[in-house]
Amino acid sequence: MNLVKLTINSREVEVQSGTTILKAAEKIGIDIPRLCYDDDLSPVGACRLCMVEVKGARSLVPACVTAVSPGMVVETESPVVIESRRTTLNLLISNHPLDCLICEKLGDCGLAEYCYKYGVKESTFQGERHDYVIEENNSFIIRDLNKCIQCGKCIRACDEWTGIHNLDFIYRGFDVKPATALDSTYVDSECVFCGNCVTVCPTGALTEKQMKRQGRRWEVQKVKTTCPFCGTGCNFDLNVKDGRITGVTANRTSIVNGRALCVKGHYGWDFVQNEKRLTTPLIKKDGEFMPATWDEALDLIANRLKGIKEQYGPDAFAALSSARCTNEENYLVQKFTRAVMGTNSVDHCART
Repeated sequence: MNLVKLTINSREVEVQSGTTILKAAEKIGIDIPRLCYDDDLSPVGACRLCMVEVKGARSLVPACVTAVSPGMVVETESPVVIESRRTTLNLLISNHPLDCLICEKLGDCGLAEYCYKYGVKESTFQGERHDYVIEENNSFIIRDLNKCIQCGKCIRACDEWTGIHNLDFIYRGFDVKPATALDSTYVDSECVFCGNCVTVCPTGALTEKQMKRQGRRWEVQKVKTTCPFCGTGCNFDLNVKDGRITGVTANRTSIVNGRALCVKGHYGWDFVQNEKRLTTPLIKKDGEFMPATWDEALDLIANRLKGIKEQYGPDAFAALSSARCTNEENYLVQKFTRAVMGTNSVDHCART
């Protein structure tokens, strides 16, 4: 292993050759601001907020894409660096709605966090501003490109996590924006509504529609759980407020899936609180389903299955198990099929 020694903010650190300044700083507990960078995405150095001062360099360098070199001396909070970040934030909010009081991302917005840190409350740059129509014509994602800062994280998540390549930058200069082919809506594009673009968005440009007006980010309790929709075993956080689920967000510590989710895992949780969900067993009597106790329902099932086996034989019965059940429940299904019903006719929806 080829190790490199450098100094960051008067502190010496040793890292592997090829490590970026940003990751080297993180190793010794120094946080460098970033908006376009994400540990789980390829670095692009687009937002210019992570600029740092390197002794001997002619200009500031982006920490997220600049590799360390032996003897490098770095300052991450020098006066010129701080002024650069303030200018960058000043430019970003010059065309950004300052409606933080009603923004769904308040409390979880990287742009607002850094504006607070560096004391940038309004822009000194005046000029033309975008007035995009807010896209809400689907059941899952609200897209407000007026709040987009062109970090490109949504594009990279769509490419690198989902593999759909549904988004890319279109137009040039002031009019550049991340968009679908022909600048169509998500509904009319190749979008699979996995919501991974929402997961990585650092501002209120992309938000979960189901979570709108359901509570501030600091009001919800996050409960890590496993998705019940297939056998993959993805983890995510249930966002819970006042005993009710308000939405699903990705959990960085998920071993199986990381922060990547599919449309079912990200947005298919609302059945839990659906008013039509059954809460008691039903038995059909005289052509109508009537509420029954669990003992009544289980006795009926046992007697019917026993009668089928006695009349038609074990192979008249077959069991199809579900990936929505736990491994223990699926084990019991196959054991019941083989040991009680006497047949090996058992299958599982996730077998293939």
